[in-house]
Amino acid sequence: MTKTNVKANPSTTHRHDTPNNKTHVIKFRVTAEEKTSLELTCKLLNLSLSTFIRRAIHNVKIEKTIIVAGGGEETLTAVSTLLAQCSKVGSNLNQLARHFNSGGADTEQIRAKLLDELADLTAFRCTPRKFWVNCMATLKHIASKNSDYTAIEAYLVYQHDAFTGKQLLDEQGKPKLRDSYLLDTLECSDFSFATACLLANRKYGKNTQHGDIKSHQYIISFDPRDAADNGLTMEKAQALGLKFCSENFPGHPAIVCTHPDGHNHSGNIHVHIVIGSIRMREVERKPYMQKPRDWLEGMKHSSTAQTMRHLRVEVMELCEGAGLYQIDLLNGSKERVSEAEYWARRRGQLKLDRENAALTAAGQPLRQKKFETVKDTLRRQISSVLYRATSFEDFSAKLMQQYGITVKESRGQLSYLPSGRTKFIRAKHLGDKFDKAAVLSTLQANTERKPKAQFKQDTIGKLVDIQAKLKQGKGIGYERWAKKHNLKAMAQTLILLEEKGLTDEDALDQRIAELDTKFHDSLAVVKDLEGRMKVNKELRYQVAAYASTKSVAQQLKAAKTTRSL
Repeated sequence: MTKTNVKANPSTTHRHDTPNNKTHVIKFRVTAEEKTSLELTCKLLNLSLSTFIRRAIHNVKIEKTIIVAGGGEETLTAVSTLLAQCSKVGSNLNQLARHFNSGGADTEQIRAKLLDELADLTAFRCTPRKFWVNCMATLKHIASKNSDYTAIEAYLVYQHDAFTGKQLLDEQGKPKLRDSYLLDTLECSDFSFATACLLANRKYGKNTQHGDIKSHQYIISFDPRDAADNGLTMEKAQALGLKFCSENFPGHPAIVCTHPDGHNHSGNIHVHIVIGSIRMREVERKPYMQKPRDWLEGMKHSSTAQTMRHLRVEVMELCEGAGLYQIDLLNGSKERVSEAEYWARRRGQLKLDRENAALTAAGQPLRQKKFETVKDTLRRQISSVLYRATSFEDFSAKLMQQYGITVKESRGQLSYLPSGRTKFIRAKHLGDKFDKAAVLSTLQANTERKPKAQFKQDTIGKLVDIQAKLKQGKGIGYERWAKKHNLKAMAQTLILLEEKGLTDEDALDQRIAELDTKFHDSLAVVKDLEGRMKVNKELRYQVAAYASTKSVAQQLKAAKTTRSL
């Protein structure tokens, strides 16, 4: 479980890394972005700029020491107790389900109710875990190709089902408004957001194709603790969202809407910033703007990697200025989960929980407890091979041989094709530890690691039954690998026969007969040795028994002699 309420330890903030005889001054120039990045990094580590650079020069490990602040330990204890109680309740429900499964009045109705309760309990138990995962302010981007601009307005204003995305209706069949929200528009003049976007499309003749990106949505999610610890309110979050939008998306028609809670019910206040893709007026060029499309009128917004980096820095500065919790958003994650994959996990896990509840009620064993998406399975399979391979060729061959996964490199980026799929999955959609640089680094570390003692492997590999493997579901990629493997094995066999002078069939038969005779002779010797070892084992047992009881026997003999006298 992730610890909460973490702060830098003040005792380690001003530690001297070198003696105080610092008499020389070194100056160097950096860009504005590099300066901002250095300052933010030093703030996150709670170090001075000089101390940070000095530690980096001397290759000293740079860490941020954290402690649990007041109230954090109590919170962790409370959540742990809550999860334990949920487990006990779940066990009781399972026992009741098994009891009612034996029969009785209203069994079917009671069983159905129990299944619903088990599913709800499982979803409830997952909620606090999600709370700890989604701590700290985050930034998420969603590009939309939907030409119906009113749909996003409806999503922000009305309640929607978290899994299906459909509007929730009241008893009269009308859409239900959200319990609480704040909404403002920018750059829309006297028009609504949808009307302003449609007018911009018509004026500049853009967004006419189905595949054109019509709007962009940026979601700033604040830490759930900010409301209690730092006084964050919906009004304050809305003001921060308006400031962020006006500074970073000038000239675009925009909606800024604040919601008090997320779909995971963790209590995190978050701000939706939706902008039309077309800029309606020319704006002043800012340092982060690199191309004319970033400031000219009638140009479309593009969410590039450089743009996202700038926006992440802005979110970090926004939280810093407002005194809110923050993390370093500039570093990637080892396992990256998209919006679509997250919801696929939620839906799949809920379905699996219901199926497991039914199996438990019926007294049957569970086959699977945790749902895995295609990407989850791919991450697990790649990881199992990555830490055992010593070269990229070995890595690719093992992935294909064990899991039927094809690896390809294009423009310096890796992509993976699992068995049964026709479209490659790029490494950046799986996580940073699966890209080319991280994979090569891990393979290099594997080669430098001290090898364990291994038995000498046969130089000739066994042939693969390709047809049998294809019937098991192996793909085309595995078939190509198996054909190459069989050709190599046959070539190695032929080379070995030529080296031993056994290409002639009669010579090969004679050699086999000689080896068979030697085998039987050796087997007879082994059996004779095994018989002698068995006799010696029995003898050693008797000798040990004699040695252990010799003193007692001597004492008994002496006692008998004394008595006779």
